[in-house]
Amino acid sequence: MITGRKLLQFTAAALALAVSATALAQTAYPAKPVRWVVGYPAGGGTDFLARTVGAQVSQQLGQPVLVDNRPGAGAIIASENVARSPGDGYTVFSADNGVLVYNPALYKKLPYDAEKDFALVGMMGRSPLIITAAPNAGIADAKALLAALKASPGKYSIATPGTGSPHHLAYELFQREAGVSMLHVPYKGGAPALQDLMGGQVALMMLDLPSGVSAVKAGKVIPLLAMSGERVPQLPNVPTAKELGFANVEAYTWQGLVTPAATPKEVQAKLGSELQKAMADAGVKQKLYDAGWEARPADATEMTRYTDSERKKWHALIKARDIKLD
Repeated sequence: MITGRKLLQFTAAALALAVSATALAQTAYPAKPVRWVVGYPAGGGTDFLARTVGAQVSQQLGQPVLVDNRPGAGAIIASENVARSPGDGYTVFSADNGVLVYNPALYKKLPYDAEKDFALVGMMGRSPLIITAAPNAGIADAKALLAALKASPGKYSIATPGTGSPHHLAYELFQREAGVSMLHVPYKGGAPALQDLMGGQVALMMLDLPSGVSAVKAGKVIPLLAMSGERVPQLPNVPTAKELGFANVEAYTWQGLVTPAATPKEVQAKLGSELQKAMADAGVKQKLYDAGWEARPADATEMTRYTDSERKKWHALIKARDIKLD
């Protein structure tokens, strides 16, 4: 017969054992390599960010962080893969605003739920979208751009990496707020769009700096106008849309780290702590700056707040402009 005192002792022992097991699990993590999924090809801006930050996180964790590129369908393929992966802490994902914000409003049906399938770990970096011109377009600065667009509505073509991309939506926002009209030319990716811009096949491009930093530095494209709250540190002479009187024009491509939703809270916290530490590393920040990124670390709470505000802003624009991808 188990007395009340023995039952109490048994319960206390079981609780202590559970606490010890939890503590052991926390100290043991990670016990094997971590897979870092990227929804875009190797060599691009997202891939560079993941590999740069991941290398630092690997040093801190004492385990390899292996980048797994799964490109296709605007990162939907990678999103589904991560959403269906075990929530054991050994799968993380570079989720951008396309994955977390735009796709749910652009598609009637997705193979993942942006709000339910992922646990947000923290923000990493962002880059404002920049209107750039081909050298042969005859447009030297932001004032010349606005004058040309006002004088010839619909004449100038503007390339983006694809319909529904952050670049496309930034273009839609700018058109609406500036009261101008351009001819949208969506490409299948940023690289072919940039090639045609440099070759003069299109006059303008909505560019994220990490994808075109080398071309900008080499003078092969002309940066005209930044869709940012402040001037881009790497382009101090390029004015912002806000400076030209368009207060509501602010658009970035940004990246955050997420895990499958079932990942234990203590593991999420561990990853979040290590991510913040990596983002504070001077070497990491310099590499990101040189590649056109702006380091913007934020914890899970801040990332959640920012993502929610982005959804309200961009879902309203997508609905108003009637943009659909299926």
